[in-house]
Amino acid sequence: MSLDKRKTYCQFVQNLPKDDINRQYHDTQYGFKIDSDNELFGRLILEINQAGLSWTTILKKSHNIKAAFSNYNIVEIANYNDKNVKQLLSNKGIIRNKLKINAIIFNAKKIITLQSEYGSFNKWLIHHRSLSLEDWIKLFKTNFKFTGREITKEFLLSTGLIEGAHVDCCPIYKITHLKNNIEF
Repeated sequence: MSLDKRKTYCQFVQNLPKDDINRQYHDTQYGFKIDSDNELFGRLILEINQAGLSWTTILKKSHNIKAAFSNYNIVEIANYNDKNVKQLLSNKGIIRNKLKINAIIFNAKKIITLQSEYGSFNKWLIHHRSLSLEDWIKLFKTNFKFTGREITKEFLLSTGLIEGAHVDCCPIYKITHLKNNIEF
């Protein structure tokens, strides 16, 4: 998320109108626990696409990205071929970056392997929940492509797997903190 380094996402959105795309994402998705493997993978896809771009750009394209990537269906994406890659590269509604697209396909295949070993991608993530951020980053770099420090950190924050998505004075903090901690 490319924000002014002096501001948290909570501070960034606090004075935005309720219908602003960043405010809506902050208030309804950011830091909220996700159980579905496909939705978890979808969040990783968005984070990968954000690299080098603004988060607002990704949010504006998120519906197109979801549709272009088979509604985040991991199995379908893992089976993408050259024809699918060509179609994605010609889709003006998404981020047309061949490295990112190929990384997403590779990552889908890796998640299928993790699902067979752990029962689900979500269970694999929960199994490693106690890791430090640095260890998470190493784990992601070992298993996935195009998952550097910021992508991994934002994925973990945005899915509620690590603390810190919201500052404690943010009204959404209480909602995510309570929900994420009760259900684990």
